[in-house]
Amino acid sequence: METKSSRIIVFGAGGRVGQAAVAEARRRGHEVTEAGRADGEVTDPAVVARLAAGHDAAIVAVYDPGARPGEFFPAVAHALTEGLPAAGVKRLVSVGLASVLPTASGNLLMDTPGYPQEWREFYVGHGAGADALRAAAPEALDWVVLSPAGDFDHEGEPTGGYVLAPATADSRITTADFARALLDEVEVRTLHRTHAGVSAA
Repeated sequence: METKSSRIIVFGAGGRVGQAAVAEARRRGHEVTEAGRADGEVTDPAVVARLAAGHDAAIVAVYDPGARPGEFFPAVAHALTEGLPAAGVKRLVSVGLASVLPTASGNLLMDTPGYPQEWREFYVGHGAGADALRAAAPEALDWVVLSPAGDFDHEGEPTGGYVLAPATADSRITTADFARALLDEVEVRTLHRTHAGVSAA
């Protein structure tokens, strides 16, 4: 099935996942705007609205190592829920974190025995961002958060496919395969107002 070309803005285009999303979007024939840190503060709704104007969808893969996660990720969520609708953008695909996904047992991955706890502040901050998105997004903004079901495989070869999966510590997916999931959710919206895990097929 041929998919209509869209205008997509990628916030966080300079990172590994952002770069993979840009490459996959262009491979599919979409028009892509790369928005990095130099283009403005993604925690500012006015900046988000200005950059996103004229686009059909936004992919967000942002991270600020100098900011407190519990402040940064909710601020990003609020800026997106204000700025994107103001710009007329109706679809948001955001990159999340497996740590705050439920496992098959229902427990969050970060709460399972043996899971590393030294980055818990980062996990909790990411989760607060997803919660803020869920609470603040207007009906006009059709959003989804996707994350690896476990972690990224930066050394392996892409399989060309992926599956949706509950969180599990040993799950891996390459950034190229993950980017396919991101773009599929831009093109054919199957997930709405939820956080889902993605694993290699």
